[in-house]
Amino acid sequence: MSRKFGIGIIGVGMAVRPHMLSLQDLAGEIEVCGVYARTRAAREAFALESGFPAADSIDALLSKPNLDTILLLTPANARVEIVRSVAAAGKHILMEKPAGRTTQDAEEIVAICDDAGVKLGVIFQNRFRAASLTMKDLLDSGKLGQLASAFLVVPWWRGQGYYDEPGRGTLERDGGGVMITQAVHSMDLMLSLTGPVAEVAAIAGTTCLHNMETEDFVGAGLKFANGALGSLMATVNCFPGEQEFMVLNCTKGSAKLAGGVLDVHWVDGRREEFGEPVSTGGGADPMDFPHDWHRAQISDFVEAVNNDRQPASNGHTALNVHRLIDALLLSSEQGKLVKVANN
Repeated sequence: MSRKFGIGIIGVGMAVRPHMLSLQDLAGEIEVCGVYARTRAAREAFALESGFPAADSIDALLSKPNLDTILLLTPANARVEIVRSVAAAGKHILMEKPAGRTTQDAEEIVAICDDAGVKLGVIFQNRFRAASLTMKDLLDSGKLGQLASAFLVVPWWRGQGYYDEPGRGTLERDGGGVMITQAVHSMDLMLSLTGPVAEVAAIAGTTCLHNMETEDFVGAGLKFANGALGSLMATVNCFPGEQEFMVLNCTKGSAKLAGGVLDVHWVDGRREEFGEPVSTGGGADPMDFPHDWHRAQISDFVEAVNNDRQPASNGHTALNVHRLIDALLLSSEQGKLVKVANN
């Protein structure tokens, strides 16, 4: 592409800051064509902070001649019709997780983009940490051997004040609780490494630490499609919030991925460490993490558009974690083993 890649932003809420910093870093190759938010005050305040131009409407933003992609950062319940308009205009879409408020919404969004022939990326920045990429390479190359078991622990904290904000932790706006809002990042990363889960047995619910509509805790046993066994625990009532971690036990070694650090113990006695410690937003400040991973994912999306390939994290991969969450909630509700509806 001889000109800069054009991106427009819709939505300037809490999730926008790492995207703003990433786009400022990438200013040599990406042009931000405009920013739209529902209120003039919000978009003009963000334009002043970021240096990006404000747009008076979505239609005005979509009419920008150099626009290639919309970065969609609205809450999950406000996306389907926006996606329909953006896709009809022939613009690609990179949007914040989750892919939809419900699995049905997510499937509709994926279908809209497929039918329009536009790329759809979903922000799951944990895939783009250096340690995560190293872990994936060790698995894909066969160096770790066959996966035998895996477990994921997300011991995060959110105070009641977080859920006192209108819409937080509700089905109507967020679509769920700890799984779809917080642990979804780690669950997506797990699936990208292990492959799909076939069956789950789960307990999910709301503890006495929160007054909220949806779950703040889930614990589950997992059986993966490749035969490996595993477990999952995710919560937002572990004060003051600890770092999430995942352990994959394989025939040639075991690997622990904790935040930005990968620690590998090989069966032959070697030990290797990759990456560096980072904050991941598990405590009272949900935005306490670096923006490097967002920058890497935005770059991957731009490259995918320019080379006509699927982004590493796309609408179809995002459906996998939606269907896993559905199965976990259904298993808890019914008190029995549930099959996961994978593609």
